[in-house]
Amino acid sequence: MKRVVHWFRRDFRITDNTALSAAVATAGPDGEVIPVYITSSWKGSHEWTGPARQQFLCGCLASLANNLEAIGGRLIIRRGDAVKELEKLLAETGATAIFANRDPDPFGRAVEARLESLLKPRGIEFLLHKDVCIHEQHEVLTGQGTIFRVFTPYSKVWFGLPKPSPGPAIKKLVTPSGIASRPLPQLSDWGLSSSATLPDAGERSARERLKVFVAGSMASYGEQRDLMGMNGTSHLSQDLRFGLISPRQIYAAAKKVEESLPTEGRKSTMKFLAEIVWREFYMQLLWHYPELLDHEFNSNWRGMKWPGLPDYPDSSEAFQRWREGMTGFPIVDAAMRQLAATGWVHNRARMIAAMFLTKDLHLDWRLGEAFFMRSLVDGEIASNNGGWQWSAGTGADAAPYFRIQNPWSQTKRYDPEGTYIRTWIPELRNVSNASLLDPSLDGCSIAPGYPVPMLDHSAERDRTLELFARQKEPGKR
Repeated sequence: MKRVVHWFRRDFRITDNTALSAAVATAGPDGEVIPVYITSSWKGSHEWTGPARQQFLCGCLASLANNLEAIGGRLIIRRGDAVKELEKLLAETGATAIFANRDPDPFGRAVEARLESLLKPRGIEFLLHKDVCIHEQHEVLTGQGTIFRVFTPYSKVWFGLPKPSPGPAIKKLVTPSGIASRPLPQLSDWGLSSSATLPDAGERSARERLKVFVAGSMASYGEQRDLMGMNGTSHLSQDLRFGLISPRQIYAAAKKVEESLPTEGRKSTMKFLAEIVWREFYMQLLWHYPELLDHEFNSNWRGMKWPGLPDYPDSSEAFQRWREGMTGFPIVDAAMRQLAATGWVHNRARMIAAMFLTKDLHLDWRLGEAFFMRSLVDGEIASNNGGWQWSAGTGADAAPYFRIQNPWSQTKRYDPEGTYIRTWIPELRNVSNASLLDPSLDGCSIAPGYPVPMLDHSAERDRTLELFARQKEPGKR
């Protein structure tokens, strides 16, 4: 009888789970599979995650445990260093192999390398599978076999490759009895608490969100995805982050519905699927250029100084106002308050807030990147880094440094009725649309209790252009 371990990491589902399916197939009809998740042991604060994401994680694990029990299995929970805990589990159970889905991030890959070096001399198999992406790090290459550094040609090759079909759901899984397990984790295990309003966790909820989206707003996604006051996006980002649903499932569902759509609906479907491609583009870049987490991708901007604002010699005060949604620029503040309340932000709002931090406040993009990672339920290291470097003008295929979004014109274009702003800023619920859209109001408050804009956007735009020009031409520094 074979006994193997499946190590859950960011793949909390029993449908179309590549490594889990392989583990069940290897164990065979008479074998046993030990599903395990290892919770981290940090307390209070962490560089890459915060209360909202850990709260959602707890819900995902509770749902996964129920799903495994329904097919005869049992989720084992351990806590501590992953390599040490897996070593203990192997010793306790006599399992002969560990199955897991490959992590695209440098931190997960480092853990994989440690585990492999431990198991290989002992003759225990460590079998990693492709699951997080449709196409992994070495699959989408230029004609010369090199890595793409620009999105558009990458996407053309990506779309041209054959796509794997989603795998089936696991129907039966037997876990041996008597294996010690901790209780399912609670937010308090990390010394955290959260008041964020989160979507329902679990594989079933993710599938329902996908079903609703492809049957409804996907057909108008191209027209509505940037309108922040409308429900025009898929809301699947946290589901992809935790593996409640696979990118293969999303691609297959979108393509199936696409066949019945008129031309504009098909264009919208391609716009939506392009977001899956952006996710994998950033993952591929981070795989090959892990230094992106510390340095600008564009070498022209490495070492660039982010001096902050002259009126705020203590940059922490400016950063705090941005973080708390008190800049006096309604569209920026609405984004930051939505983040605090829900652990999620509309993608257009993310870009506006990020560009404001870097191009108006002149603060280092790494500050915003780290804050978003701690705050977002869907925090994905590669996409978050890529998005921040795009907004800062320093990344791959980034907005050029002279592209500086005006918060007022962004409001006029993407929240013309003020719906998004009024949803998240109660002080502005009774303010007219004209006041929400008027850039001449720089320098005065538009409602009692709401702050005066903390800067003159036009002046700070000119200062940004000067900062980048000096960096581009060293002789002018």
